Amino acid sequence: MSDSSPKTIPAYRVVALLVVIGISLAIFFLPEEQAKALENYGYTGIFLLSLISNATVLLPAPGLLVVFSMGARFPPVAVALAAGTGAAIGELSGYLAGYGGQPVISDTSMYQRMVAWMRRNGSLTVLFLAFLPNPFFDLTGIAAGALKMPLRQFLLWCWFGKLGKMLLVAMAGAGLLALPWVTQLINP
Repeated sequence: MSDSSPKTIPAYRVVALLVVIGISLAIFFLPEEQAKALENYGYTGIFLLSLISNATVLLPAPGLLVVFSMGARFPPVAVALAAGTGAAIGELSGYLAGYGGQPVISDTSMYQRMVAWMRRNGSLTVLFLAFLPNPFFDLTGIAAGALKMPLRQFLLWCWFGKLGKMLLVAMAGAGLLALPWVTQLINP
């Protein structure tokens, strides 16, 4: 005889999911002039914009454009450190969504694939997908949280991946990579 009664979700999971949804919506609707004002704060602004743009869950935010343009104004390594750290901390929203709301997306095939990758090699999956510019990294964080990957481990590998990506983007903005046509598009 099977139990067909619905599962009750613990209150802390519901609260974590609601907080993540609230943060994502607030960031998505952040006025552009407020985001531009943060750029005037140098590395602190870069850190905050990166944190904000990576704290959205499944909503796009243009954080890499800020890193690219700031790479032309500040030393790329310092920009990458500020942006990579902000990005890794911002990704905690996906981790918390997984920790708190895993049942909400557990039926999607993409999520199931991510869980399989995380079970096989969680640390390298986080590192590799944090490095690649892709819209699916939120699923990585959600899977890491749902699988109860230790928070320190998630943050460490996420930070290394984000740091590498931000360094390449900042170096491209500084003209240190062979992408002069991109620089001309952004700064005519």
